[in-house]
Amino acid sequence: MIKEFPLPDLGEGLTESEIVAWRVAVGDRVELNQIIADVETAKAVVELPSPYSGVITALHAAEGETVNVGEPLFSCDTGDGADGASTDAAPASSEANPESGGAAAPAGPAAAASEPTATTHEAPAPSDVREPTLVGYGARDEGAPKRRARRAGLAADLVPAIPAGGELDADAAPPAGGTVDTSRPDADLSTGAPERPRSTPPVRKLARDLGVDLAEVEGTGERGLITRADVEAAASGASPRIGAEPATDVAATAPAPATAVERPTETRIPIKGVRKHTAAAMVQSAFTAPHVTEFLTVDVTATMELLRGIRDDRAFAGRKVTPLAVVAKAVCIAARRTPEVNSRWDEAAQEIVQYGGVNLGIAAATGRGLVVPNVKGAERLTLIELADAIAALAETARAGRTSPAELAGGTISITNIGVFGIDAGTPILNPGEAAILAMGAVRRQPWEHRGEIALREVMTLSLSFDHRLVDGEQGSRFLADVATVLREPGRVLTMV
Repeated sequence: MIKEFPLPDLGEGLTESEIVAWRVAVGDRVELNQIIADVETAKAVVELPSPYSGVITALHAAEGETVNVGEPLFSCDTGDGADGASTDAAPASSEANPESGGAAAPAGPAAAASEPTATTHEAPAPSDVREPTLVGYGARDEGAPKRRARRAGLAADLVPAIPAGGELDADAAPPAGGTVDTSRPDADLSTGAPERPRSTPPVRKLARDLGVDLAEVEGTGERGLITRADVEAAASGASPRIGAEPATDVAATAPAPATAVERPTETRIPIKGVRKHTAAAMVQSAFTAPHVTEFLTVDVTATMELLRGIRDDRAFAGRKVTPLAVVAKAVCIAARRTPEVNSRWDEAAQEIVQYGGVNLGIAAATGRGLVVPNVKGAERLTLIELADAIAALAETARAGRTSPAELAGGTISITNIGVFGIDAGTPILNPGEAAILAMGAVRRQPWEHRGEIALREVMTLSLSFDHRLVDGEQGSRFLADVATVLREPGRVLTMV
């Protein structure tokens, strides 16, 4: 029995994903919950498990192609008509944390590790065999109308798009009036319409991004296939177009006009994935929440001495405790004393929602863009535990494997701009949060200490907050509490 696997909603209403890499090929046998592809959403790279056992019969998207939620990814022959999982095996659960946006709740032991907050029960199919499902859709309703079938594979994109019934592809429809330029080399004289340019899906997408009409591009690939290089050359004007007049040596016939402007070469990068999501989130935040930013420079010499002592202590050998970990701990302590900074504005309900715990977001710069995974329940962790959690988040982010669950549910965030040698800035709030703290570089400089001038280690803190939720007095008190912990770590005992 051939079954199609449509792209599921991978969390928080994401509408599309890009195929990063296929882990299987046509003809491969796959088992239930075997990873079949890596896909990139607007937030993270996610591993997709197979809901079936069987043999892959078709891959409906190429690597680099963007697929909408609900469109088929691959087809699988499950064999005797039974679903991929046996009836006595535990079916894949459709439970999902609405904040996590996880790709799937795998069957078996892996399911026990998840913490779902909502459960959806699917009615059994008429055959009494439950079909494993992923987040975002249930088992297919056999009586519901099916979506328009997608072409079965990449090979179908390399032939003229004229169906067997004689109906022309929309891209190859003849011009109004029914006339066709038969001098064009791609004209199909049997139908009176030009043949659709032969190219792959990623090349067609690149052409759309660069504004290139593939019908005007001459393919240099095998059997006239239009390649990525052909599209890029056409965009820069260096490629011969179909039906174009032969180029002439302009420089030999006439001098360049005096008004000609020489422009530098351009590189166009599609806006997608994490960067696309970040841009949309920052615009939403900047034009929704009224931002206020306050700055405070603090002497952190005592904190740096504490960290040097921890580093030299054998009890903490191999543990990486950084100034970021101390600032994170200070934020958790200060947020309990000023709960307004750990809240969100519910516009629909016209309510202010204060959180009972801290899911501390840590901004991480990656090759794919800025991501802000968060440490769940950060206020319950010791300094060493918090340092370990931050290090684990950073390592996962650099590897591009941050899960949607780690990105969802943040309540307040920190961005460490000091690692880039920056002293201060005006960070933009993450949507749904009331405050974000930027920590600057630690610099050794002259500073007043005990009535004298001495060389001290100094850091500037920058706090941006939503003025609907946090007023100036509350923001200042929170920032002062963070500074107190950094200036005198021993004062924590009087604050908890």
